[in-house]
Amino acid sequence: MTSRDLTGLLPLSETLPDSSALPRRLSDMAWRLAFGAIGWPWLLASLSGGRPADKRALLDELGLAHDALPHLGSWKADVGFLRHIVWEIARLRPTHVVELGAGASSLIAARALQIHGGGRLHSFDQHGGFVDATRQWLADHALDVDIRHAPLTHESADWPGRWYALDQLPERIDLIIIDGPPWSVHPLVRGAADSLFARLSPNGVVLLDDAARPGERLVARRWRKRWPHIDFRLMKDGTKGTLVGRRRDTSLPVANDNEAGRTWRHMGRAAAIAALIATGWIARGELGEFPQSAQASSFLDEAAASRRAGLLRQGMASQIESAHLNAQEIERSTGIVLPPLPAGWRVTDVQLFPTADSPAIAMSMVTPQGEELSFFADRAETPAEATPLMAQRQGDTVAYWEAGSMAYALTGQADARRVMQLAGEIARDS
Repeated sequence: MTSRDLTGLLPLSETLPDSSALPRRLSDMAWRLAFGAIGWPWLLASLSGGRPADKRALLDELGLAHDALPHLGSWKADVGFLRHIVWEIARLRPTHVVELGAGASSLIAARALQIHGGGRLHSFDQHGGFVDATRQWLADHALDVDIRHAPLTHESADWPGRWYALDQLPERIDLIIIDGPPWSVHPLVRGAADSLFARLSPNGVVLLDDAARPGERLVARRWRKRWPHIDFRLMKDGTKGTLVGRRRDTSLPVANDNEAGRTWRHMGRAAAIAALIATGWIARGELGEFPQSAQASSFLDEAAASRRAGLLRQGMASQIESAHLNAQEIERSTGIVLPPLPAGWRVTDVQLFPTADSPAIAMSMVTPQGEELSFFADRAETPAEATPLMAQRQGDTVAYWEAGSMAYALTGQADARRVMQLAGEIARDS
C-alpha cells in the first residue's frame, strides 16, 4: 500500500479524543458550519490541484516520474504550493524542514532536499496508517524522511481546535511547511503552528497552504500582529493561495509559552514597531504591509546594478552574451514569469543575476527605434503598483511595477517620459 492508495478526494477519518473533549468539539462544529457557509467558493476552487502541464513540469524538474504524485486538489497541496516548497528549499538550502500534514508535499520536499543540499525533513501527520504508508511510499523513491504519527490530542492555549502531539522537534527550523490539520477540525486550527515560530532560524521561512480561505486569512492577520519580525505575504499563484512568511529580525527575544516568554514577546513587538517607525516604515492596511517607496529601494538598486553589469559585459570581448530567450525554461527553473515583449523588440542578452534571496533575470533589449534598454525581473517581496512608477538611479531612469507575484523594472537613459511609455507597453501585457 502506498500513500496514493490512501489519497482520495476527502480527508481520512480519524479517531476522536475521549468524551471530555465533547464541549470543545461542539463549539468547533459551529465554526465549521459558519465557515462552510461562507467558504464554499474557496473549497470548490480547491478541487483543482493545478494544471496537469504544470504538475508534469514540476516532476520533470525534480527528476520524478509523471505518475509519482497522487491526485492533487481537494484537501491536498496543489501544484502552486508544491512549487513554493521547491523554490524555498533551492534558495535556503535548509538543514531542518518541519512539515505539518504529510502526503504529496512530503515527496516533493524530500526530493528537493535531496537535490539541494541534503537537509532533513521532519514530517508529522495525525493518521497513523497514512504515516506508515507514506513512509514506505517515500522509501520506494529512495527518500529517507523522519515521518511520525502525531495524533490530534493536544490543545493550544491561543488557538481553537485540536493540535498535533509533536515531539523531538529540531531546536532550529529553517523551513516550516503547514498543510494540516484540515479545516474540518476547525477553520482557525492552523494558527497553532505559530508555536514553532520561536524555533525559526534567521532568514527562515513559513509556508501556509490554503491561504486564500477565510479561516487562513484570519490566521494570517493575527500572525502579522503577533510576529512583527516575520514578513507575511499572500501569494495567489496557485489554486488555493500560499502564505509566505520570512523571518526578518533576528535580534528579537525568543518567545515561549510561559508568562515570562509572553512578556518578552510583547516587548519584542514594541521594539520592532518602534524601529520601523523610526526608519520611516509605516504599517498600512489589513495585511500589515508597507508602502512601496521604501521597500522598492533594494529592488531598484538591483535593477540598476544589473544594467551596469550588462553594459560592462557587452563592452568586454571575453564575456559571452546570450541572446536566446526561453521564457518557459526560466519559469521552470527560477519561478520568474517574463511578460511578452512588444512586437519588434530585439533581445541582445539574457543572464541570471544573483540577488540576496534568489536569482533574478537581467535582459538587454533594443526597440525598433534603436533605443537600448535593460529589463530586470524578480519575484516580488513587497507591494508596489501595477502601473509603472518612476525612479532615478545614477543617471538612469527606472520604471518599475508589479504583476501578481512578479516585480519588473525597465531602465534606460532615454527621456523619462519615453521610458515610462515603453514600460507601459510591457505592463499592459504583464
